[in-house]
Amino acid sequence: MIAADTNTWIAYLQGDRAADTELLDRALMDRQVLMPPIVLTELLSDPKLPSNVAKYLAELPLIELTLGLWERAGALRAKALAKGRKARLGDALIAQSCLDRDVRLLTRDKDFRAFVQASSSDLLISF
Repeated sequence: MIAADTNTWIAYLQGDRAADTELLDRALMDRQVLMPPIVLTELLSDPKLPSNVAKYLAELPLIELTLGLWERAGALRAKALAKGRKARLGDALIAQSCLDRDVRLLTRDKDFRAFVQASSSDLLISF
């Protein structure tokens, strides 16, 4: 199973063909994609998103949020910030939800490297 960050989804929906969008496309065909709830919220926040795309995205299975997510995400973000790294709150929640479920994350956002380092995990993939 994999998940994709908002930037990968946007590139995919715009028809951009790159390593991350190709992986996402294959995973969608194999029904191996989980949607982080925060990513879904970000995508559905676009007032120009076609309704059929919004419906499709909303029908993807969500990563279930587990008890203690907020505390773990806060601790993960604190570790990244302590190392002087950029660590946005939404990104910390996305990263922690993927870490909790052992789901790889496709992203173009290099800021996620701070969470890889802070978590000592290779679950997050950046392109």
